[in-house]
Amino acid sequence: MYDFYQKLVTIVFPRFRDFHGVKKESFDGHGNYTLGFAECTVFPEIDASKVDKIQGLEISIATTAKDDNQGFELLKALGMPFVK
Repeated sequence: MYDFYQKLVTIVFPRFRDFHGVKKESFDGHGNYTLGFAECTVFPEIDASKVDKIQGLEISIATTAKDDNQGFELLKALGMPFVK
């Protein structure tokens, strides 16, 4: 899980054109965070030339936080690039 998260933060997000961070409003009220992508070809393992149909991807990050503020601080400490 940590390897995927690290790849998401350090490789995938920088590949987005005009990326300014993820929204702070995507927490569910219990400290968990969900984000979505319009296409999954942003991951380096996926060869875009072999993809016949573009599909989206939704990622949910479940944390041990009790509320959204704790979840925000946890993900921020782990390097999640939130919009300022």
